[in-house]
Amino acid sequence: MNSLLIVVDMQNDFVDGALGTQEAKEIVANVLAKVRGFDGTVIYTRDTHEADYLTTQEGTLLPVEHCIRGSAGWNLIGPLAGMAEADGSKVFDKVTFGSKELIAYLVELDKKNPIGRIELIGLCTDICVISNALAVKAWLPEVPIVVDAACCAGVTPETHENALRAMSVCQVEILNSPEDC
Repeated sequence: MNSLLIVVDMQNDFVDGALGTQEAKEIVANVLAKVRGFDGTVIYTRDTHEADYLTTQEGTLLPVEHCIRGSAGWNLIGPLAGMAEADGSKVFDKVTFGSKELIAYLVELDKKNPIGRIELIGLCTDICVISNALAVKAWLPEVPIVVDAACCAGVTPETHENALRAMSVCQVEILNSPEDC
């Protein structure tokens, strides 16, 4: 059985760009260490918007241009971009919080070679990490799903913790929970 690590939206705009936060900056070292030490397949997602972002539903509700395809902010943070390229990792560009393409890929992969475990890390815990974790859990209910809280950050510390609690209730294992520290 294989293990997968999904690195969610570790992009410049979410770390130190348009929607960057101090909490996002603080997890970078943990994320890099996790990816470097992971014994399995690493997959990445990228939040991806087009030039018309502000006219979309998300753009009207969050009117901050970010992760516009091809922009510097859209790219994975430098060290991760290099690792993804060097490893030939799959990168899923997603136009919404959860990635339908990622889920379809995982379901097919599991049919060919049962997945033993899927771990998710990245940004934002309370939007894209939770969306992808729960989608994976819904489509692969017998695969253990894990989220490492030390490698995630939310829009705020409070919403990060709320998302961790919500995932835990949905049978997603939370590692390094703030409550454990």
